[in-house]
Amino acid sequence: MEVSNKMVVFKRFIEGSPKETDMEVKVGKARTRVPEGAAGAVLLKNLYLSCDPFLRGRMREHYGSYIPPFQPGSVMEGFGVSKVVDSANPNFQVGDLVSGMIRWEEYSLIQKTEQLRKIQVNDVPLSYHIGYLGMPGFTAYAGLYEICSPKKGEFVFVSAASGAVGQLVGQLAKLKGCYVVGSAGTKQKVELLKNQLGFDEAFNYKEESDLNAALQRYFPQGIDIYFDNVGGSMLDAALLNMRVHGRIAACGVVSQQGIFDANGIHNLVCLIMKRVRMQGFLQSDYLHLFPQFLEQMIKYYKEGSIKYIEDMTEGLENAPAALAGLFTGKNVGKQVVRI
Repeated sequence: MEVSNKMVVFKRFIEGSPKETDMEVKVGKARTRVPEGAAGAVLLKNLYLSCDPFLRGRMREHYGSYIPPFQPGSVMEGFGVSKVVDSANPNFQVGDLVSGMIRWEEYSLIQKTEQLRKIQVNDVPLSYHIGYLGMPGFTAYAGLYEICSPKKGEFVFVSAASGAVGQLVGQLAKLKGCYVVGSAGTKQKVELLKNQLGFDEAFNYKEESDLNAALQRYFPQGIDIYFDNVGGSMLDAALLNMRVHGRIAACGVVSQQGIFDANGIHNLVCLIMKRVRMQGFLQSDYLHLFPQFLEQMIKYYKEGSIKYIEDMTEGLENAPAALAGLFTGKNVGKQVVRI
């Protein structure tokens, strides 16, 4: 039996940030059974999609990254939550809920199932498995604990602090007894950080004419840990304000429009003078820690120790606009698309 299959197709390589018009919604056909001969494959009914900044890199014609680019005319890919509707794989049964890398369409035939993880926890919202308990949550967990090693009483700064990763970094640091300040791009997001997510302070970077002065105001004693999601001028200002033996986790550069025409960093001498350790990382470097991450984060969820903010978009046809909105700051919290 065949059914209609709505999908989001990548149209062309981009320069700068994604626009809605760089993607196209099409309707094709999908079978409701795994084809004969497709041993080990599963057929998924996709439920939720994750909009993440790393997808911008896959929309550029750049082959030197850790993950290859999309090809024009292909269906977009990303993290998602799905239900198994047919299986030729003994590890997955019909009705199983899974998370992992899927295509941006209603139905996906997945033949390489290594990146699918069966969802064992049923008392957490399903969409949390691509946010709070997914790649963004694990990025926050691994980056903060493994790269930055926070200690009680330390001073922590988080950029893009209301986003999928930043909101968790700040709350995890607070649970460690740190003083935490976040930056965001709207008054609404600043109030969210202070009033709902428990940050000690927050500021709107768009209202600051001098980021160095802003950080001096919020961190008169300097910064022990900077969790960097944006790069650019914010990283430059943070370097000036780091304390001796500070740590910087380089997680993202969402402020930079291109790969090779990015703004240069001018204050790297601070790394030497203050013996600061700055390290880039991928959450996939730490997958051996994923079981303990799940255990700890589920505990925090059940205790109510951490809040998680989602920005839910309804309908696969609205996924291109949701992804493009990440790079103009339209989302408040983790951007999810409910198919």
